[in-house]
Amino acid sequence: MPQSYDRVFNFSAGPCTLPVEVLEEAREDLLNYKGTGLSVMEMSHRSKPYEKIIGEAEADLRTVLGVPEGYKVLFLQGGASLQFTMIPMGFLPAAASADYIITGAWGKKALEAAQMVGTVRKIFDAKDSNYNHAPKLTSLDVDPNAAYIHYTSNETIQGVDFFEDPSTAGNWVCDASSDILSRPMDVSKYAMMYAGAQKNMGPAGVVVAIVRDSFFDTLVEKTHPMLDYRVHAENGSMYNTPACWSIYMCGLVYKYLLRNGGLAASAERNQKKAGTIYSAIDGSGGFYKGHAVPENRSWMNITFTLPNEDLTTEFIAGAKAKGMIELKGHRSVGGCRASIYNAFPQEGCDALAQFMGEFAAARG
Repeated sequence: MPQSYDRVFNFSAGPCTLPVEVLEEAREDLLNYKGTGLSVMEMSHRSKPYEKIIGEAEADLRTVLGVPEGYKVLFLQGGASLQFTMIPMGFLPAAASADYIITGAWGKKALEAAQMVGTVRKIFDAKDSNYNHAPKLTSLDVDPNAAYIHYTSNETIQGVDFFEDPSTAGNWVCDASSDILSRPMDVSKYAMMYAGAQKNMGPAGVVVAIVRDSFFDTLVEKTHPMLDYRVHAENGSMYNTPACWSIYMCGLVYKYLLRNGGLAASAERNQKKAGTIYSAIDGSGGFYKGHAVPENRSWMNITFTLPNEDLTTEFIAGAKAKGMIELKGHRSVGGCRASIYNAFPQEGCDALAQFMGEFAAARG
């Protein structure tokens, strides 16, 4: 069945598919936002209408994610990749060290950035298995004196997810860029959680950082202003002009999630969508092979390989001809990757699973 507006099924790892009703609302507001006579893209970030936009976005994110009292919510720029640098610059004093858990490409990049700033300790690295699994957090030899413990909850490239929060609150720092809002997460267990918007929240250009108030007390004394979390918190995420349109779009997505059952309903939808494609993989008699071990299979990024490169190329071309795009896997894993973030429709997963069955039957 064709989608509205002749849209394709976009399996891209990012930017993500957005809810059609959110795009329709943004279209209505594009030229004249709520009778103000101008677009959000033209609006002063110091104006009353924009202060309401960013204020509602923060309030709705707190509600949908269950952010408790005692946390700041910041809308920053530079994506999650800048956080890889800002975090050690701010929270890793010269006399301390930080622990890093590496389950894929993004955790590795975070580690490399931190190593340029201070002393870090790699307490887990799944490199030998080509990053196909994640450890239980309780199994790790965490330094009780670590400035913080950093991990990536879902690895976009490898398709590996922890599916757990730390068992106790501590200085845990989580890059949740590709699974935030896909399921409930216990923010109270973290000193900091951050996520680029372009996977599950909105368009590229903004990153959300949720920071426990007491974690601010551990910040180093002086940092460049644009890299200082205190400065951004003291200025309500408006030390400089924020990514106004991206924040507005995120706000619409938060309202969409609240209207549609919150994160419990989101998790149910996402698990069902992922299960549709994993069933096609597991039922193919070995024609398709999943990359991640079953207990860590991501609901957001489904990675799998075909018997050879020629079949992979043919499969991707055949899927594109049927309106399914961006299925090529990352070179470090090969094969295919189907990214099915929050707003990706079940119909697209059904279409892919059907095509996978037909292709395996014809080429297997």
